[in-house]
Amino acid sequence: MIVDSIDYMSNALICNKRIIAEGANATMLDMDFGTYPYITSSSTTVGGVCTGLGVPPSAIETNIGIMKAYTTRVGGGPFPTELVDEIGAKLQKVGHEFGATTGRPRRCGWLDLNVVRFSHKINGLTSINMTKLDVLTGIKKIKVAVNYELDGNTLFG
Repeated sequence: MIVDSIDYMSNALICNKRIIAEGANATMLDMDFGTYPYITSSSTTVGGVCTGLGVPPSAIETNIGIMKAYTTRVGGGPFPTELVDEIGAKLQKVGHEFGATTGRPRRCGWLDLNVVRFSHKINGLTSINMTKLDVLTGIKKIKVAVNYELDGNTLFG
């Protein structure tokens, strides 16, 4: 289907139709706000709805963030909470953390609330939906990152 997306979206809004836009990837892979150069080539934040679909910012009523109960990453890039042990392997296996197209395994680690906080600041989330909490079943001690430290100084706390 090829359409003029500006007219298509504008007409939908005029007719009071609901527009649901689902974003793939995550804020840290965004081409403007992600961990360059380990990013994708698109806008993965809520701003992508405006720049990619032509929806005016004033039309966005609800912005739901979807997050896992742990953190994952495909490919390279910084990952402060990465688990390269049996717990990371368990998260990968139980959580089915493999690329849908490539089958490439995702790196797994503890939940990083710094990333959640950063994503909320950029996206202005109205709510958050946490998924895959069941994957943590049986892990006796669950850790969560609340800040980073560099040379004895607390960052992002």
